[in-house]
Amino acid sequence: MRSALPILQSLERSESPSVFNRYPRSLMGSPAPPEIMSGESPEAVMLWAHSKFSRLALVASLQAESSVLIDMASRAGIGVRVITLDTGRLPQETHDMIDRVRDRYRISVDVIVPDAADVKQLVHEHGTNPFYRSPDLRRLCCEVRKSRPLAGALIGFDAWLTGVRRQQASTRSETQVVAEDLEHPGLTKVAPLAAWSKDQVWSYIHEHDVPYHSLYDRGYTSIGCAPCTRATSAGEDERAGRWWWENDEVKECGLHWTPDNRPLPIVHHE
Repeated sequence: MRSALPILQSLERSESPSVFNRYPRSLMGSPAPPEIMSGESPEAVMLWAHSKFSRLALVASLQAESSVLIDMASRAGIGVRVITLDTGRLPQETHDMIDRVRDRYRISVDVIVPDAADVKQLVHEHGTNPFYRSPDLRRLCCEVRKSRPLAGALIGFDAWLTGVRRQQASTRSETQVVAEDLEHPGLTKVAPLAAWSKDQVWSYIHEHDVPYHSLYDRGYTSIGCAPCTRATSAGEDERAGRWWWENDEVKECGLHWTPDNRPLPIVHHE
């Protein structure tokens, strides 16, 4: 049976030319010229990215936004490699969601795990739950369990799609639709839903009967690792349930650091 969402099988096409000059840095990196895809629909942005970049990945958190992107790609017949990160601390409901996506769209989902030696060292030096003790240790945990695995998974790609939206949090308010990825030199980061609201995301999900993470039905508005995520109350920021013990200025996941907001590196000891 032909896949509903064709998976990119070959990485042999020529390298895509850069679409960037020098622009001020932002959370999403150095933005492309404002006229590139600004104001375009998410579907148009995805089709543009698919035509522009030979090797394109969709990094899916299995939250509502990535569910929308996967569905849009399926409907448009866009061939893209779907990647998700298993940090080792995910709730069971996220694993269940991976299976639901595979079954619904008949696609492969590449599950990326952190390096076992890095995790072992992190736990040995800082304990099982170091993230509760300080923002730096929480960032270090994100670095080991999310950022490093993603960096390895993106080797060989030209660009990647993310579900980041400006309205999710103050740390994401300057998100560009298309930006040079400062964390992964040579890659472009594309956020088709950057300008969308939460209501637009959920309207799309209900209109197209898109499968969504079951924790949303239990009061969660943002979903990450189990020990770092809680349900939220009415009126709270969408990401208030993530690292709720930190202040808003430092609350950002390991995949979207600013250049000046980096965790300390891990030093391996022989």
